[in-house]
Amino acid sequence: VQLQAYGGGLVQAGGSLRLSCAASGFNLDYYAIAWFRQAPGKEREDISCIGFSGGLPYYRDSVRGRFTISRDNAKYTVYLQMNSLKPEDTAVYYCAADLANRCFSGVAVDDSDYDYWGQGTLVTVSS
Repeated sequence: VQLQAYGGGLVQAGGSLRLSCAASGFNLDYYAIAWFRQAPGKEREDISCIGFSGGLPYYRDSVRGRFTISRDNAKYTVYLQMNSLKPEDTAVYYCAADLANRCFSGVAVDDSDYDYWGQGTLVTVSS
C-alpha cells in the first residue's frame, strides 16, 4: 500500500501548481483522501479532503477559493489544483488516505484518522 505525492516545485506568487496523489497497492475508490502541509518550523495542518464518492469536499479557510481538490478513481489519483499561490503556502505537502472515509465539508481533518501517507512534495512560492 503506497501513496505518492508529486507535482511540487518552485513558483512565483500568484502562480499555480497541480499536485497529484497516486495510489498503488490498494483501490483508491474506498478511501477518503486528504492533503496536509507542513511549513518549516510549524505544525502540520490540514488543507483539504475529499470523500470516496467525490462529494462536497472540505477546505481550510486560508485556501478556500484558491485550491480545488478532485479525484479520478479510474487513475487511482487525487489532485490538488492550487491557484493564486502565496508565499505563505510554502510547505511540504502530503496526501493521506482513510478507509473510514472521514471527510466532511466544513469539518477540519484529523490527521490521526488517516492510515496511509505519501512521502510529501515540496512547494515553494517566491514573492
